[in-house]
Amino acid sequence: MRIKLTILISVIIFFLNTGCGFKVVNQSELINFKIENILTSGDNRISYIIKNKLLPYNKSDGTNLITLEIDLSKNKFIKEKNINNETTKIEISINAFVQYRSDENGEFRISKRGAYNVADKYTQTLNNEKKLIRSLSENIAEKIIEELIQRTDDT
Repeated sequence: MRIKLTILISVIIFFLNTGCGFKVVNQSELINFKIENILTSGDNRISYIIKNKLLPYNKSDGTNLITLEIDLSKNKFIKEKNINNETTKIEISINAFVQYRSDENGEFRISKRGAYNVADKYTQTLNNEKKLIRSLSENIAEKIIEELIQRTDDT
C-alpha cells in the first residue's frame, strides 16, 4: 500500500511540473542583427574559435549591421601544487573586451576561468589545455551573442 502511494505521489508531482506552461525561448527568433565584420586581436587560437562560433550570425537576416572588435587576453596561473612542490593544476583565465558598432556604439567585457590537471605525459597536459581553451572560447562566443541580443533588443 505504501509503495503504491509513493508511486502515485511521484506521478502527480511529475505531471504538475511538466504542465507548468514553461516555454523555452528560441534565441534565433530574438536575433535582429547581422554581424558585418569581426576584428580580433590577441591569442590566435582563441580568436579562430570565437570567429568560427560567430560566423553563422554573418548570414542572418537582421536589420542592424554590427561590426565587432574583440580584444582577447589569456592568463595562466598555478592553482595547486602537491607536497613535492610539483604543479598539479593550472588555471586559465580568458578575458574578452568587445566593442561593437551599429546605430549605437557600445562595449562590454566577458571573462571566463577554468582549470585543468597536469598529467604525467606532456602531450596529455597539452591536450587538457587545448580542450579547456576550446570550451572557454565557445562559452565566451555564446556570451557575446547573448549580450548583443540584449543590447540590440533594447534599442
